[in-house]
Amino acid sequence: MSDARGAGPHRQALHDGWTLRAVPGPQVPAGIGGRATPATVPGCVHTDLLAAGLIPDPYLDDNETALAWIGRTDWVYETSFDRPAGAHQRLDLVCAGLDTVATVTVNGVEVGRTENMHRGHRFDVTSLLRAEANTLAVRFDSAYRYAEAHRDRLGDRPSPYPEPFQFIRKMACNFGWDWGPTLVTAGIWQEIGLHGWSVARLATVRPLVTVDGDHGRVELHARLERVADVPLTVRATVAGQAAAATIPTGELSAVLTLAVDRPELWWPRGYGAQPRYELAVTLHDSRGHTLDSWDRRIGFRSVRVDTTPDSYGAPFALHVNEMPIFVRGVNWIPDDVFPNRVTADRLARRFDQAVAANVNLLRVWGGGRYESADFYDLADERGLLVQQDFLFACAAYPEEEPFVAEVAAEATEQVTRLASHPSLVLWTGNNENIWGWHDWNWQRLLAGRSWGRGYYLELLPRVVAELDPTRPYWPGSPYSGSEQVHPNDPAYGTTHIWDVWNTDDYSKYREYLPRFVAEFGYQAPPAYATLRRALSDEPLAHDSPGMAHHQKAADGDRKLRRGLDAHLPEPRDFDDWHYLTQLNQARAIQLGVEHFRSHRGRCMGTIVWQLNDCWPVTSWAAIDGDGRRKPLWYALRRAYADRLLTVAPRDGGLALVAVNDGGRPWRASATVTRLTVTGEPRAKATLELDVPAYSSVPLPLPTELARPDDARGELLVAEAGDPTGRALWFFAEDRDLRWPVAAFDATVEPARGGQRVRVTARTILRDLTLYPDRLDPSAEVDEALVTLLPGESTTFTVHAGTPLDPTALTTRPVLRCVNDR
Repeated sequence: MSDARGAGPHRQALHDGWTLRAVPGPQVPAGIGGRATPATVPGCVHTDLLAAGLIPDPYLDDNETALAWIGRTDWVYETSFDRPAGAHQRLDLVCAGLDTVATVTVNGVEVGRTENMHRGHRFDVTSLLRAEANTLAVRFDSAYRYAEAHRDRLGDRPSPYPEPFQFIRKMACNFGWDWGPTLVTAGIWQEIGLHGWSVARLATVRPLVTVDGDHGRVELHARLERVADVPLTVRATVAGQAAAATIPTGELSAVLTLAVDRPELWWPRGYGAQPRYELAVTLHDSRGHTLDSWDRRIGFRSVRVDTTPDSYGAPFALHVNEMPIFVRGVNWIPDDVFPNRVTADRLARRFDQAVAANVNLLRVWGGGRYESADFYDLADERGLLVQQDFLFACAAYPEEEPFVAEVAAEATEQVTRLASHPSLVLWTGNNENIWGWHDWNWQRLLAGRSWGRGYYLELLPRVVAELDPTRPYWPGSPYSGSEQVHPNDPAYGTTHIWDVWNTDDYSKYREYLPRFVAEFGYQAPPAYATLRRALSDEPLAHDSPGMAHHQKAADGDRKLRRGLDAHLPEPRDFDDWHYLTQLNQARAIQLGVEHFRSHRGRCMGTIVWQLNDCWPVTSWAAIDGDGRRKPLWYALRRAYADRLLTVAPRDGGLALVAVNDGGRPWRASATVTRLTVTGEPRAKATLELDVPAYSSVPLPLPTELARPDDARGELLVAEAGDPTGRALWFFAEDRDLRWPVAAFDATVEPARGGQRVRVTARTILRDLTLYPDRLDPSAEVDEALVTLLPGESTTFTVHAGTPLDPTALTTRPVLRCVNDR
């Protein structure tokens, strides 16, 4: 057998020449059943039908509803290909991702069945291939039929929606969410191709990278698949170090250790650089011929979570390279319902938006997907930490077969796949399921049936401990660290705060003193240009048909109105409603973030729900479904800045809290002024800031500042040299303040790639915001939510495809402030 090497390894993509057809059924529209349609691979049924002009865009108006039949239909993809040249001992059909219930045939012979979107499959097709014109077909059975059959067999389980998403290993939010459409996909959603090989191949390579003082270590686990029982050698190199291991006949694995002295450490953004090292692994036969290879870029860093009990309860503090990190995070959902549309360039834009908002962590939420290699590579490169949920969300999941085996295989594959990425710092067992079992009436509804506990507290921690002990695992989000403590107790571990959106005013954030807030959020509609692209409503109104369809949250419109009524003037028209709801979202999250950060030390992280959207919708996102930044994004940039000044209630009075998440002490003189809304000073004080690196310091305000003479006509202004970091405190709500009618002067002049809009205030201008997308959908602006005192000026820089009308740029509804009425 030692002479039967065959040809060298060969990989051939099978992405061309595909057709798609619906298996005829009563739900399939006339003209589509049985019709062959060109298909894009990787891709999905919806995008193929859309490209062929056979369905309307599911993101527009209420088209989603008319397309429900797609998820209840069986689909067949077909192509043909020639056998690769060369005498390969094995030819494997490699499917990186099939969505979801698939039967794969080659030349009419079934080679395998799959029922998990979140794992890959490999089928030996060596004996089935002829020289030319091989036929490959993948039939996708209806995800609904599969899930409902398992639901009927095992008994229903609680969930927030009347959809069977927990009975299939598929992206849960395909079945609809309170921010997403119900578009149940099918298709070859990741790469598919042939792999020709001989003797042996590298089945998995799993590098465990650790740091101890000045010493870096790579413990490399290689596992093989063989077709020849001969001695083999695995070699690895990194940072100038090399190691090799011989794998004798009959063996399938090896462990190599590479020691790297004084490696440059990989740091989260804001804490240091992100150096990475090329790790190369090769497999050789006894003659030294290369049989297979694998390479990745790794980073040396340590990570742990401190949960040592203290006088407040038990913290949840992430440490990277033994440095405690205050997490300034955002939750990440799939950036599109259809994954093939999320390109590397699109991810890079979204990551750049996150970095520009001073974010340092993305939590990949458990109702979506394990993200693409591009996603984690970008996170490694940009120093964005990643918290990765295992894919369980908001429901009770069955623990019977076939699900236990599928979850174990899925977790094994994904933990192994992602082990090389320094950005990945935490695995989480689920989203809200342990909390749901405690608080959402599940125990009565389940009547003893399984709900997922065995996954989160047994199976998944066992997989992570075995395959990747370099990273912490946390059973759920939220979770207190113990089954004896309520899973959403703010004093222990991680917490989610949703009473604010659902039932209470956002000022309630100040009643919480949590250790780590893993979810909290507030809604607003998307950008005006996004609405106009997606909806044909005439006129647009907060409750017009399209707006109502693109509001998926229970009582969402009523909750938006409740928030407005508590704080802001009555909207007079849709333009008011749009501006004020977006403003209210920004204020709610800014207040929450600033409050939690002001308790830095006791609280060690906030993860805002959510960064992004998957389609045009009213939601909690800072960046809407068309990629436009909502005012929340600008507020988040301010609230997540390294240096933050905020005025906060403390001990019956007010305090100026200075938060320093930079690596150097912050020493400055801060001035705090109480003045009228017309600009007349009433009291003033200077406070000396001396804030050590990575800490916060509260400074009580004297009574003459904290107590107004006229609550409806006064405010506090605090600044420490940088007006963009100014902190404001109003003694009454906007709806109750005696605002002067906004008066200002504005000029527009050309600028490189756009225009500069300079506004000089003649009266106070509260939360001045420019909406250039109302004039040109391509237009963007660099700043928003600027409050000017009388006599102050600010400049907005607008970038657009063509120059915008200066008059329109400087008048309502493009230029807005609270008191422009």
